[in-house]
Amino acid sequence: MNIFNDISHIDKDSSTIITVGTFDGLHVGHRNIMEKVVEEAQSKNGRSIVITFEPHPRSVVSKDFEVKLLTTLDEKIDLIDKAGIENLLIINFTKEFSQLSAEQFIKNHIVEKIGVKELVIGHDHHFGKDRFGDENKLKELGNIYSFDVLSVNAVSINNEIVNSTTIRHALELGNLEKANMFLGRSYSLSGIVITGSKRGRNMGFPTANIDLKDKQKLIPANGIYIVEFFVNAIRYFGLMNIGTRPTFEDSNKIIIEVYLLNFNNDIYGKEVTVNILKRMRDEIKYPSKEELIKQMEIDKINGIKIIESLIN
Repeated sequence: MNIFNDISHIDKDSSTIITVGTFDGLHVGHRNIMEKVVEEAQSKNGRSIVITFEPHPRSVVSKDFEVKLLTTLDEKIDLIDKAGIENLLIINFTKEFSQLSAEQFIKNHIVEKIGVKELVIGHDHHFGKDRFGDENKLKELGNIYSFDVLSVNAVSINNEIVNSTTIRHALELGNLEKANMFLGRSYSLSGIVITGSKRGRNMGFPTANIDLKDKQKLIPANGIYIVEFFVNAIRYFGLMNIGTRPTFEDSNKIIIEVYLLNFNNDIYGKEVTVNILKRMRDEIKYPSKEELIKQMEIDKINGIKIIESLIN
């Protein structure tokens, strides 16, 4: 996939099939749109382009609003590439850019600089200053500038429309099963293994403490999770704790640590990715270290059973 950060580096081609959006999460609804772009490009002998924005537009236009991301830019790039898209344009979303009207964006960026045969959009697509651009506005502009507009229907699971906001809420509530179902894959975290307190090692459960690469990445609800752990392109399985270690500490700092099964390598400073497969339980404050160790032994036994069921 070709990646562009400057629109001037893209050759104009009037046969281009385009979709535009933030696409945070690249959930099953987003991937339906990507599939339609690829399908239309192939059937119309055109090229496919996805236009997305960095940083997240809401972090720019909404004062004092902190957006927690489902996908970092690197994750989004990887998922768009895997969807079969040929070209990706990443537009630096600034306050100035946010003031463009829907027509200014379509005319000045898409029609005159990239070229467009067809614009593929989601069912609730809005764009431009104050989000006044919608499907009707796009079709009006399509008549003016000679391009087609194709709207892709929403995806519903269990009678609920899939969207990024719903997935965020599910993760924040610890409903990993729903989040993964709506994403169409396991939610993941990436970061660097750092030195921790080594308390887990002293209790017989050494853990890899993970410092997230992107601090805007949404961290799921505190609790114990079954995970896939990738380091040096090798997969391992383990149990991840997200939380504040309430048995030992009185702190609001969220710590992410993974106990890996059948693993004893030094991975400090290594970049790792964790795919979160299943939530086991809440994080609990125990009356003593001994009670916590007993529970950790139970979690390990139950975790092994769950992992065996997942991989067999």
